[in-house]
Amino acid sequence: MSIQTESEKIMKSVKEVSTESKILDRLKNHPTCLALAKYLFADEELQEMQDYSNNVSIRRLGFNDHGPVHMRQVVGNAIKMLNILHEAGIQTSLEHEETGTFEDSMCAVILAGLMHDLGMAIGRQGHEEMSVLLAQPIIERALMHVFPDNLHKRVIIRSVATEAIIGHMSSRKIHSTEAGIILVADGCDMTKGRARIPLAINTTPRVGDIHKYSANAINRIGIHRGERKPIKIDIEMSGDVGFFQIEEVLLTKIDASPAKQYIELYAGVVGQDRKCYL
Repeated sequence: MSIQTESEKIMKSVKEVSTESKILDRLKNHPTCLALAKYLFADEELQEMQDYSNNVSIRRLGFNDHGPVHMRQVVGNAIKMLNILHEAGIQTSLEHEETGTFEDSMCAVILAGLMHDLGMAIGRQGHEEMSVLLAQPIIERALMHVFPDNLHKRVIIRSVATEAIIGHMSSRKIHSTEAGIILVADGCDMTKGRARIPLAINTTPRVGDIHKYSANAINRIGIHRGERKPIKIDIEMSGDVGFFQIEEVLLTKIDASPAKQYIELYAGVVGQDRKCYL
């Protein structure tokens, strides 16, 4: 049975399908990346792993979304940022080192984005290491599907994707632009939609609630071409509690990212002036 036929059994939310559609549209000029994304979106085991990671995150641990929607949002953010850098003439690490192409870098961030939180199925502590462990078989078969006759590409893309997964918590030093983009893309998924389900399910006060309530104050996050630097991140909030999410989560990730030099960051409450962070 082909993976396309198996994928018909996958039940996805409207948000997942919508986000996938946007990702595929952004990849229409990158046929190899498009083929990889389609393969991963149709992978039944990956979908089950993402769903279960979210179950553990929300129902068992009381955290916000770490499942299929979040992982797709991270991929969408990362693709947008990589494209902005590419249009600005800034090379990825694989390009700069002359070991791979822009499409190879894009493939790496797609893999990393869709699997960086798989370890939440086991627990929060050290989940990035667990994510790497759980992701490897899927990375291997996905790259074999797209690059069956190119061992070099499979090796370099797997390596960069693995660095991006294990480095997405900013607790480990990372060095590639690709991993740095995933780090920031992950931090940028913090709007109120990510907190909606855990806020509805978990009403008893628990450790980690500040992440839910601060994310619920984030109305919108825009990723655009910058004015002073290539990438501009612009955040609109409904209340001051949102500053926690920016200052304790997003800024920590940006500070640890090799892509920091390319990012400008603005945030503010509706009706007030934006604060310039970077």
